[in-house]
Amino acid sequence: MSIDLRRAESVRGGVYAAVLVALVVLLAALATLVVTDASQDLDGEVAQAAFDISYSRPWLVDLLEVIALVLSNVGVGIALAVVAAIAFGRREWRIGIWVVLSGVVAIGGNALVKLVFARPRPAWEDPVHEIGGYSFPSGHAAGAGVLFTVLAMLTIVATGRGWKRRILLSLWTLLALVTAADRVLLGVHYLTDVTAGLAFGALVAVALWLVVATDASRLPSELAVLTGTGRKRAAVVLNPSKVADVEEFKTRVRLVADQNEWNEPLWFETTVEDPGYGQAQAALEADVDLIVAAGGDGTVRAVCEEAARTGVAVAIIPHGTGNLLARNLGVPLNPRDALEVAFGGQDKAIDLARFTTDAGVDTSFLVMAGLGMDAMIMTGVNDELKKKVGWAAYFVSGVKALRFPGMKVTITVDDAEPRTFRARTVVIGNVGFLQAGLPLLPDAQVDDGELDVVVIAPRRLFGWVSIALRVIARRKRTNDRLDRFTGRRVHVKASGPTPMQLDGDPVDEGTEITAEVRPGVLLVRVPVVPTTKA
Repeated sequence: MSIDLRRAESVRGGVYAAVLVALVVLLAALATLVVTDASQDLDGEVAQAAFDISYSRPWLVDLLEVIALVLSNVGVGIALAVVAAIAFGRREWRIGIWVVLSGVVAIGGNALVKLVFARPRPAWEDPVHEIGGYSFPSGHAAGAGVLFTVLAMLTIVATGRGWKRRILLSLWTLLALVTAADRVLLGVHYLTDVTAGLAFGALVAVALWLVVATDASRLPSELAVLTGTGRKRAAVVLNPSKVADVEEFKTRVRLVADQNEWNEPLWFETTVEDPGYGQAQAALEADVDLIVAAGGDGTVRAVCEEAARTGVAVAIIPHGTGNLLARNLGVPLNPRDALEVAFGGQDKAIDLARFTTDAGVDTSFLVMAGLGMDAMIMTGVNDELKKKVGWAAYFVSGVKALRFPGMKVTITVDDAEPRTFRARTVVIGNVGFLQAGLPLLPDAQVDDGELDVVVIAPRRLFGWVSIALRVIARRKRTNDRLDRFTGRRVHVKASGPTPMQLDGDPVDEGTEITAEVRPGVLLVRVPVVPTTKA
């Protein structure tokens, strides 16, 4: 996910100031305790208890020394240099400079602070680990404080809310605490030493973030996030069967809309009979500037089909299993983050594809359509399993569909000569990536005015392995087992009735599919692209 500095902005004002004040107060309190020897009893008790634990366990000492080596100032410096290099490589100049300055100031400044306090290290008759220098604050802890604060800030600006962010932030916190505990267990620091070191490193990183990394030019202008008439009137088309708690969702929508100064949204709920067409039409008749589609791919497709060529943008709040359009547009899958894109993102014109079959189907698709084995997968998915394990249910169905027999298909792209294949499946894509980021059509772009086609024809069951490896590796070389081509109009004719699908939903069996791109007819809300990275 791209870096978005707005993710590090607090909804409540003054949070950074409060954090900085808390860290300064903590450091001042610890320094006072050390200077007055008021912490001597507590530090001594903790140090003795820690020493007793490690002294009788040589294996633990060995492990602690490895940790101390890896997370030494040299190790932290190398890690920060790698992070800075990555930032510079992505032209994130301010962030790269922030990382470098944070490391230099924290590690160098901590060494100077040690000289001011000149606190002796804990003394043992038979130490488990020996090291020279002064004790307060801990250099290892200061390095850990700055390194893991840097990683925490980068995690926040590079990931949306959800389990990934929570896991990473928990990991950085745990590693910082492990570093601090390591120094106490090795008997070379007191509790106040490592606490002060962590606080000092974090203080430096947070303070320099505010001074160096934040950049008003990276934040979108008001014009960038406006849509429609600019009157900020929105309608929400939601699928109640996909939204777990409708009232809670409405409350969250109102909150984000209000924060972005949008008016109270209009509300429309889909039904079994109407997955979103009528509701989207009602929203358009209400003269709104934005339609928020909250549901699965079916709801999104219905809303987008109605909104095409109207100039009214569609925002996607993923609540389904596939959510392929959202994935390919970079819209966060976490509904809370997706709402922020809806009301604070920018408009992007994308293509829509018309889809017709000889069975009488005449509709549109946004993601992918096809016939053959892929349609068998969609048809064979167990709905109850899908509710429990999400998109992994498609994998189970896919294993069952591996024995789908090959079929003779004739494919005509634009005005080219028809080509005949013996294929298992044919997929026509407006986007390129499947769940888990699998690049089935790696060159497909949602706004390039073309459709991409892939023909998959393994000769044997084990042929799927080589095809899967080629897809994962994004190899562009084609052959008779996996072939790709592009065009504005694609016609596929099968030798007999074959299952068909569009955007993950099965449609009636037929022998012919025609797909034709409609370039740039739909506006969708996507994350804001910064105008500069200087």
